[in-house]
Order: sequence, then structure tokens, then C-alpha cells
Amino acid sequence: MKSLTLLWQSLAHEHARRCHTSTDRDCKTVTARVEDEGISFLTISLTNYGKDFERSLAQGFVDSNQFQGFRRGSGGLPLFLGGFLHLVFDADGTGLLPEPSIEAIHAVRQLTLVFGKILLPCSKERVEKAMESYVQIESDIRIVDKQRFSGDRVPGMEHDLPAGVDTGQRIRIHPVDFDGNRMRRVFHLLFGDLFARMEQEVRKGCLDSFMPKHGPGATADRLVGNQKYNQSEWPERLSEYFPAGEFVFSRWGLVPNSAADFNTTVLGSASALEEGARFRYIEPGQERPVRVVPVPKTLKTPRLIAIEPTAMQYAQQAVLSRFLKGWRKDDILSSLLGFDDQVPNQELARQSSQDGTLATLDLSEASDRVSNQLVKFLLQDFPEVAGMIQACRSLKADVPSYGVLPLAKFASMGSALTFPVEAMVFLTLIVRGIEQSSGHTLSRGDIKRLCGKVRVFGDDIIVPVEHVFHVIQNLELFGFKINTSKSFWTGKFRESCGKEYYDGHDVTVVRFRRDFPTSRDHVEEVISLVEFRNHLYYRGYWSTCQRLDKTIVDLLHYFPIVESTSPVIGRASYLPYKAEKMHETLHKPLVRGYVVDPKIPKSNLDGIGALLKWFIAGHQIDPLHLKRGGRPKYVDIKLRRAAPY
Repeated sequence: MKSLTLLWQSLAHEHARRCHTSTDRDCKTVTARVEDEGISFLTISLTNYGKDFERSLAQGFVDSNQFQGFRRGSGGLPLFLGGFLHLVFDADGTGLLPEPSIEAIHAVRQLTLVFGKILLPCSKERVEKAMESYVQIESDIRIVDKQRFSGDRVPGMEHDLPAGVDTGQRIRIHPVDFDGNRMRRVFHLLFGDLFARMEQEVRKGCLDSFMPKHGPGATADRLVGNQKYNQSEWPERLSEYFPAGEFVFSRWGLVPNSAADFNTTVLGSASALEEGARFRYIEPGQERPVRVVPVPKTLKTPRLIAIEPTAMQYAQQAVLSRFLKGWRKDDILSSLLGFDDQVPNQELARQSSQDGTLATLDLSEASDRVSNQLVKFLLQDFPEVAGMIQACRSLKADVPSYGVLPLAKFASMGSALTFPVEAMVFLTLIVRGIEQSSGHTLSRGDIKRLCGKVRVFGDDIIVPVEHVFHVIQNLELFGFKINTSKSFWTGKFRESCGKEYYDGHDVTVVRFRRDFPTSRDHVEEVISLVEFRNHLYYRGYWSTCQRLDKTIVDLLHYFPIVESTSPVIGRASYLPYKAEKMHETLHKPLVRGYVVDPKIPKSNLDGIGALLKWFIAGHQIDPLHLKRGGRPKYVDIKLRRAAPY
């Protein structure tokens, strides 16, 4: 089975048997339209159908503007997948059946959304459109900033004000738009304790809890692996809050006395000279911009991320570590905000699909629409924390076809602080909206009672239905856009953090992420196909799994039954694994199969950089961490014997 169309047909027939209907005509339609329209029918047209179906579930009827591009029957429902739709809606589509078929709902979603997020490169035109949108959002933010902020300026906010704003005055909030004092009061109720402690630590120079680190990803200055521990650049803006002697070098004796004297000079230390280390401070006008690059998301549009310079990312991680430490210790914040566990959001979505008390909201381009002006406004009572956050924020972006542009947004995806800062902004606007909706000033106790009713995880938001419109108004007031195709507060359909539910039933789609592999050398495609197959198995698609098993065995030859914890690329099954032999010394069962072997690049590190890495990272699980580092350039698979569990 090497055709996406054949895979779709197999899934369709399985669902048809479950729902006691037929999909023969549907399969013919898919075959014909794929021949005419190509893969975009599977990835875009079917996905639009699926989104319209979800909206129909939420509103309780089929609208005449929905299901564009699909013919309708005499009763009003689309003919395509009509056998399933008639098990959900009445004949003319004007309402839901008293007891719509959960199996049919799941079938329509699975068949229309299965290829919606396949990782294929977008066309050049779609990438260019995404870049154009990125620049347009910058313009939108400046317009909103100009509408919201005028008059006196907040200290430190003048350098990136939109054109036309008087920088000689102090910024204030238009009272006709919102009450700035009340909004800041809400912010203090939520984050006051956390930031007050951080403020005190920064004032006293207690930076031990601000632990920086280097990640495995790309950087704007193209340092990779262990090279990042031998940084040769340090923006002057960082020095006030992140002194080089604390964050770049293993001891103060290696640090230059001044930026002016030491701009391009070899370090004045015998040990540093021996290492050949070079170091220079970067003035604000010479700072590297972030590099905006597209990465696969869907065939319809790419995801844009901003690759940060090494120094900025390193300092951002220090602030992030302290923020997360305070978040974990705050019972209210840890309940309202999520950073490492999506399950609470998913459980609230399941619950609200039954009782309808909670709305699930999704924002479009959420990260790119967070205004830096708004961040500064919220943090102005914590000047040291605000200064630290601004110091490690990149000011410019290098956008393909547009050049280097100043940023009005706080940061794009790629900054270590994007996730916590956007969550901080969203939660403040949400609680302020709830306060407006309730008609009375909220106390800390009132906010505590919102736990279990409000939850923010990135741009996945959950709020009580009775407050949803005030929440949306507050979000839109600052330029955020609600993704209406993925936001639900009516009906019995809800989705959050990758899980979808209808009336308490899990109707989450198993998604096909990569194209079929044609060789064992296509390692990522092989791994993705096996994961897809195993997810299907646990959802009961056993006939399709049998077909996929033949394809996988033809590729790998060895595809044993294993448990999910096994290192072997194997098949999930309710049947027990079959040991092929026992380990000679450990006396544990072994099976023969392929094991993932990531090729971590060689990256030698010694001297000053190695000592710095020890101080920062401490004990390393990888004993070769000074010999190799960074993200694997490629992943290989090797045939060997390993435990099936």
C-alpha cells in the first residue's frame, strides 16, 4: 500500500463496516478528484470539509455556505460521505439527530483530516504569501499599538514606538478602550508574587536561579553543538543583567574590562590566549537579527519560526528557568497555565464536550501578534524584570524578500520566552474579560475559584462559556485573532491540545504525517509510518493495519511484535511478543529488528568552554558530551537484536 488514495479507501471501508453503510461512491469520488486536483484534494479540500463538519456539529445544523466544492443531495446534505452524515444530521441538514452516531462523527473526521497535517513542502507561492503575512502582522501590531498607547511614554518604551507617536511623552492607555489600571491590577493578582520575587533577586544580584543553557537547535550565527560554549559575541544590552563573567566565562579573570577597549581583542589572559579565544561586545546597532525561516506545517501554509542568535537564546533560557521555577511553586498559576503537561487541557475539553460549561478557543498566529508594547506595559511595575526580558529580546528580523526589519512583536516562535510571555499576556486578558463579564472586581480568592475552569497552554485556551464573548473582546482589543474554525463554545464538540471530543467521546484523528517511504534509507518516513500504523492498531483499524504491515515488511523484512517501550521499530499488538533468543549474560528475551541510531555530529569541546559547560550542565547522561553535540544531522536505523520491551 504505497498510495495515499489506497490508504484513504482502506480507512473508508473500515468505517463503512462499523457504521453499516457504503463508501463505494466516496472512494470513486476521491480517486477521480485526486487525478484532477492532485494531492491538494487530500490535504486541503478534505481538510476544509472536515472543518465545516466540525462547525456544523457546533452550531447544530448544516449551513448553505459550508462544504464548498462538494455537491449536495436533494435533502441539502453533501453527497460525499453522505452515508455517515445521515447518521449525524436529519435528512435536510437543519438539525442534529436526537442521538447522532459517535462512530459516524469519528469516521467523517478521520477521513477528512487524516492528511491535513502531512509534512510536505509548500509551494514557493505559499511560502511567499506566509512571509508577506508575517510582515503584514508587524504592520497590524503597530496600528494596534498606536490605537492603544498614546500620551506619556513608559520608560524604555521609546525605541520601538510606531511612527507618528510622540516619544517625548509618557504612554497611557485610552480609557475608552480599556481601563489600564484595572488591567494591571489583574496582572498583579496573577503574577505579582512571582515577579516580585524575581525583581528582588535581580536587584540583589542573586542570579544563581537564572540558569542559562544552550539547546540543540540552529542559531542565527550558525553555531552548532559544543561551538556554542565558545561564544565570541555578546550584545552590550545583555551585560547589565547577564554579565559576561557570570554567563559567558568560567571565571571573571577572563572578562575584558570594558567593551570599548576590548571590541576585537584577544582575551588578556594566558589561558585564554592558549585557547585562541576571541571575544567582542556587540553594540545595539550591530546586533544580529533573527532569521525567519519556513518549516513544514501543512501543505496549505508553512510555519514560520525565527532563529535567534546564540547569545540571545542562551540568556532567554536563563529567564525561562527562573520563570518556570516560580510558576511551579504557585498553586494558582500552575493550575491556570500549562507548559509541560497538555492532559489538564484535554480533560477539560472532554468534560466541557459533555456539560457545555467551558469554551475551547484557538488563536491564529498567536505568537506573532503579541505586542512588545503590551508586554512592557504589564511589566512596568517590575522594572528590573522588564529590563532583563527586554535585554534578551531580539530587536530585528531578517525576512526573506523583505530584508532586515525592526520588530514590534515581542518575539516569534523560536525565542525561549515566546511561550511563557504569550501565556502571561493571554491569561491577563482572559481574567480581565471575566472580570468585566462578571461585573465586579475579582479578588485573589475569585481567581483561585477559576482553577479548573480556565486554562492556557500556548494558544490553546479554555474559559467558561458565560464569559467567552468578553474574553474574545479583550483578546481582539490587542489585535489577537480567534481561529473560528478551531474554537468552540456551542454544541458538544470541543478540542484542545491535540485531543478532540464529542459528548465526552474521544473522536481524535490519527494523522498521517509523512509520505510513504520507498526505501529503508527514508528513515524518518519509515519511523512515521510505523507510528501511524501502531496508532491505527490501538484505534481498531485492524484491516488497514494488515495492509500497512505488508508494506512495512516489504521494506524492512523484520517487523516483530514489541511493546511501546522497546527500542525496536516494531508492531503494536495485543498478542504477546515472541522471543527469538535469550541474551547470553543478561538472560532477557531478544528479537531481531531495526533500532534507531541518531547520528549526533562530532563537536569537540575542551578548555574554557568545557569548564563552562560543566558549571552550567553539571552531570551529563551522555559520557561523550564533550566529543559530540547538537541536533542529529540525520537518523539511521540498524538491524540488531534488542529487547522487545
